[in-house]
Amino acid sequence: MQFKISKELLVQIEQLIRSRNDRELELLLNDLHHADIAEILDELDIEEATYIFKVLDSEKTAEILLELEDDVREKILNNLSPKEIAEELDELDTDDAADIIAELSQSKKEEVISELEDVEHAKDIVDLLRYDEDTAGGLMGKELVKVNENWNVLTCVKEMRIQAENVTRVHSIYVVDDDNRLKGRLSLKDLLTTSTKTPISDVYIKKVDSVRVSASNVEVAHIMQKYDLEAIPVVDEMGRLVGRITIDDIVDVIKEEADKDYQLAAGISQDVEADDSILELTKARLPWLVLALLGGFVSVHMLGLFEGAMLHHGKLFFFTPLIAAMAGNVGVQSSAIIVQGLANHTISGSIFNRLIKEVSLSLLNGVILASILFVGSHFLLNVEMVIGVIVTIALISVIVIASLIGTFIPLLLDKLGIDPALATGPFITTSNDICGILIYFSIAKMILGF
Repeated sequence: MQFKISKELLVQIEQLIRSRNDRELELLLNDLHHADIAEILDELDIEEATYIFKVLDSEKTAEILLELEDDVREKILNNLSPKEIAEELDELDTDDAADIIAELSQSKKEEVISELEDVEHAKDIVDLLRYDEDTAGGLMGKELVKVNENWNVLTCVKEMRIQAENVTRVHSIYVVDDDNRLKGRLSLKDLLTTSTKTPISDVYIKKVDSVRVSASNVEVAHIMQKYDLEAIPVVDEMGRLVGRITIDDIVDVIKEEADKDYQLAAGISQDVEADDSILELTKARLPWLVLALLGGFVSVHMLGLFEGAMLHHGKLFFFTPLIAAMAGNVGVQSSAIIVQGLANHTISGSIFNRLIKEVSLSLLNGVILASILFVGSHFLLNVEMVIGVIVTIALISVIVIASLIGTFIPLLLDKLGIDPALATGPFITTSNDICGILIYFSIAKMILGF
């Protein structure tokens, strides 16, 4: 059953904190999953959350630290001494510990690192801090199991037992040469079914997927998703094994990219959350709202160019919102499909073929929708036949043009190295609204001659 925070539970925890009943508080929380405790801490004030951190064992709180909301974690870390933070980091894998340290000020980073008890752990963390957070180097952890290609099976088993003590989960056994260059991977089944005297070089699998430290996190995510990998080794420019990336880190990357694309599609230009300040939210939203406003001015100006139509054919203007809305909706649909395909690397073939396919699809949709509109406008709205013809022709034309814009713009942005998700937001909606109005009244002018 999924854990849910109750008001009674929060009251009970707050009472235990006020009475300084550490034993009861520890007994109450120790049975809960660390993600559930993090959810509870998000509901408490910082002093109470910090108090719980100091009561529970570091092995438990280290995992909780990773699950907290960024702003809550930052406040708790500010309330902990460098030594207390170091105790938390000693319990974490190197990649998670490096992520936590990266959030600290430079002076506090140095203090925390100096307090780490495990010197090798500290060295690995410092090494990871050299890499950009959006690269494979920034994602990887140092914990892995590797064997030398010159060892035999018996030596491998002995060495693996020693290495596995520092690894939470053994996804793969990597094979390296004397210079630590990645040569392949070792199957656990082959290891268990082979004579102890057999050289590893005779049984290891030479084909192994790997990524360079400089590879982008999105590229790593694509490779792991494509080949269904639970972990992938990371090598440096010389092919030396320097770490591994596990699936839990990639899930975070995929989620962050999805959140980013969703916000871009909604016209939010920065990575923000609901709890951010009004100023930060305004800075993220305002640019696209200004663009939409400018687009609105252009639309108004265009309508002014067709003032004659308003005087002699007023019913044309009743359909303006419908035409503009259909243009925006069709454009967003087309761009969403293309953006999704680009993100998943499933877009293949030439741009020309893609556009031809989109035109065929939009023509079919346009004819069906235009037929419904023609019948509805004639029999339900009593619109003149000529107005009905104009609206249906305009609707088909608008749907075709909007789908072409929705297809072409994301592909163009991708070619230019700009995030194509930008094309699913107000940019595409505003441009299609303007095009829709222009096409509609141009067709009306050609037929009615105003």
